[in-house]
Amino acid sequence: METVMESSNPISSKFDRASELKAFDDTKAGVKGLVDAGVEKIPQIFHIPSLQANADEGANVNKVNFSIPIIDLKGIDNNSRLREEIVAQISHASETWGFFQVVNHGIPVELMEEMLHGVRRFYEQDDEIKKQYYTRDLTKKFVYHTNFDLFTAPAANWRDTFFSYMAPNPPKPEELPAACRDIQIEYSKHVMSLGHRLLVLLSEALGLEPTHLIDMDCANGLTFVGHYYPACPQPELTLGASKHSDDSFLTVLLQDQIGGLQIFLENQWIDVPPAPGALLINIGDLLQLVSNDKFKSIQHRVLANKEGPRVSVACFFSTSLVPTAKLYGPIKELITEDNPPKYRETTIHEFVSYNFSKGLDGVSSLLHFKI
Repeated sequence: METVMESSNPISSKFDRASELKAFDDTKAGVKGLVDAGVEKIPQIFHIPSLQANADEGANVNKVNFSIPIIDLKGIDNNSRLREEIVAQISHASETWGFFQVVNHGIPVELMEEMLHGVRRFYEQDDEIKKQYYTRDLTKKFVYHTNFDLFTAPAANWRDTFFSYMAPNPPKPEELPAACRDIQIEYSKHVMSLGHRLLVLLSEALGLEPTHLIDMDCANGLTFVGHYYPACPQPELTLGASKHSDDSFLTVLLQDQIGGLQIFLENQWIDVPPAPGALLINIGDLLQLVSNDKFKSIQHRVLANKEGPRVSVACFFSTSLVPTAKLYGPIKELITEDNPPKYRETTIHEFVSYNFSKGLDGVSSLLHFKI
């Protein structure tokens, strides 16, 4: 911890953070560009500030042997008793962990593997082709950059990212890069189908009609995000993704076998090792809001690693920054005299815009919307 704090001391007469950030962004080569250039010491813009180091100092990793629930969806539509058991498992996981893994989810393993290959192909193609897509204009159909909060976060994360809104208004095929175009379109269709199934089960877990969350348009938007975490020469000084929670209703995460994802529960960091063939599901802030805190959106992070690259695909069920007038607040059927609404109503656009404006600062956006 001392090494981190000493190396991340912001008081430096020679360190002009704003200029360093701009110079890094102007390369349009991302973190991968640094690694390709043979960097052996990570630039100071990536160093974890002492404030964050202090905040996490009291948190141990895996004090207790926790294991994220793995839920098998096989046969769920043909056996009512089995369905009740699975709904109970999803309810328990959503109320306590905010995370669970699913197997027999209907997405072929070969398709998942090809999706990860597609992300790698995009990042590992010729730089001049890739740089065409580099932008901070979030209205573009395909956005590639490094760190959406590069200029506002306390420290840059050791990762590059691309994203597209695949629903409700998906890009035309020719607007997506050839390296990942076909598989991204195909995989997104499968994730939309899985998301509908999960939202039905989550509705039932809340004691609501099966289509309640879908009727609320929780499945109308899908944001596809491809992350690339290059090998890091000094992983103890930085993070792949800082502590945060997701600003979605629901997140479906596909990750490779390198690992590094951790969730923050009971004041400790808990490893979430990848399970073969499984997809990781987590409750987002918006689902915690509409469930009036019954379901939990848990903070998580990704460690930097000497091994790499780590590749993951996060699909967020949310219309994100697409302007919408629909208001979301705690579901009326869940409100009682003993359980009054804990949040004010908001639009998805307002919620996500607030989250984007503050970046990955380790503070839940939900606090801003508390009554």
